[in-house]
Amino acid sequence: MTMLLLQLSANTGPEECCLAVRKALAYLQDEAAGMGVRLDVVEQVASERAGNLRSVLLALDGEQAQALALRWQGSVQWICASPYRAGHRRKNWFIGAEIFAPDAAALTNGAALQDKDLRFETLRSSGPGGQHVNTTDSAVRATHMPTGLSVKVQTERSQHANKRLARALLAHKLDALAQDAAGQSRAERRIQHHLVERGNAGRVFRGEAFVLQA
Repeated sequence: MTMLLLQLSANTGPEECCLAVRKALAYLQDEAAGMGVRLDVVEQVASERAGNLRSVLLALDGEQAQALALRWQGSVQWICASPYRAGHRRKNWFIGAEIFAPDAAALTNGAALQDKDLRFETLRSSGPGGQHVNTTDSAVRATHMPTGLSVKVQTERSQHANKRLARALLAHKLDALAQDAAGQSRAERRIQHHLVERGNAGRVFRGEAFVLQA
């Protein structure tokens, strides 16, 4: 099985782009289910309009995870009249999709993430989630001891799967810290991601129903 992280982002686009992220997430969830890929929402940043998303970080797990992620990587175009601004001339909205393979690529001060530097703790899940929450110690906190950076994962998975996801997320965050320390800001590190290449979209969707263009 292969786990990787996929981020969908509206970048600095308007609220229509944030709606496109929301619609793309729903489409991707259905697509993942059809391909037998486990999809978990790891982090998300809400936009100003309720329900819309400025960005969302997903964990994809399964034999077809990479194939699914590659379908989305790059620029995604949504062709639709603005549902928020009647009469607005613009009908093309773009979002970006970026793949992270943290276990293979994440670096911390030039060295690959080492298991000996990690501490894992199991704890009881908290928050909404039905009867499963607060009944099992399946949640996992991973800490990178040299830096003190810590992440918590509490999806309704097994403890083993949560540990694997926590490691991937921690490696992703450590990679960002390492590059910041090298003199690049987070915004600079993702400059290609933020400058969505308009007119060269890998996937194109149309209408409010978000239908994939063949």
